[in-house]
Amino acid sequence: MRPVIDREWLLLRLACQMLTRLPAARGTDYTPALDASAVRYYPAVGIIVGLASGAAFAAAHDPFGPLPAAVLAIAASALLTGAMHEDGLADTADGIGGGASAERALEIMRDSRIGVYGMLALILVTAAKLFALATLSPWLGLAVLVAAHGLSRWSVVLVIATARYVRASGTASPVAGTVSPLSHLIAGGTAVACLALAGYAASPQAAAGILVGLACGHVAIRVAFQPKLKGYTGDCLGATQQVSQLGAYLGLLACL
Repeated sequence: MRPVIDREWLLLRLACQMLTRLPAARGTDYTPALDASAVRYYPAVGIIVGLASGAAFAAAHDPFGPLPAAVLAIAASALLTGAMHEDGLADTADGIGGGASAERALEIMRDSRIGVYGMLALILVTAAKLFALATLSPWLGLAVLVAAHGLSRWSVVLVIATARYVRASGTASPVAGTVSPLSHLIAGGTAVACLALAGYAASPQAAAGILVGLACGHVAIRVAFQPKLKGYTGDCLGATQQVSQLGAYLGLLACL
């Protein structure tokens, strides 16, 4: 039993190191197979990020007001993750908006410079998240941030499981491939826990709204990148997280 617990603990640490700036697995010997298995804990890492973001929101809400609290919440998550998902959103928007072909889109997405499409995507998505969060009370904002961060990383796992990685190599290449039934069970179970938290903090109807909004965001971003690229890249996973998270917020607001 102990080796199983040790392995799962290692996978959680690897997932944390992949998705955040925390050196959770530094100095550890690991393999691409371990990286691929670690996707089962992406939603759990989302909960960790959501806790940091939600704590910033709740702490700042009363002394500074809801909009500054929302700004600090988004800043906290960006600092913890190194803004890797925001970077993926910008690169994906630039590639899909500026590339007439899949090859040109992939070339643009490798460019570290941000273009008009990427800037617009970042501004619009961030502004929408800010104003959505600014409507929430401190406790509800904390709970929703935890739930939405966890659920949006589950959305990423679904892309990995159901689409083809289109680059020969890249940041997401170690996790590309089949997601095991156990990984689906753990990731999906974590997502259910996030929905339960949202239902407890708000209402079952609000939790349903979050799920519907998440699904809409997931489908919308995949419709944007998958037909052109015939699959996904690491940048597309970041875009999936961002748009799915926004969809969860908007779904909540529609049911409050």
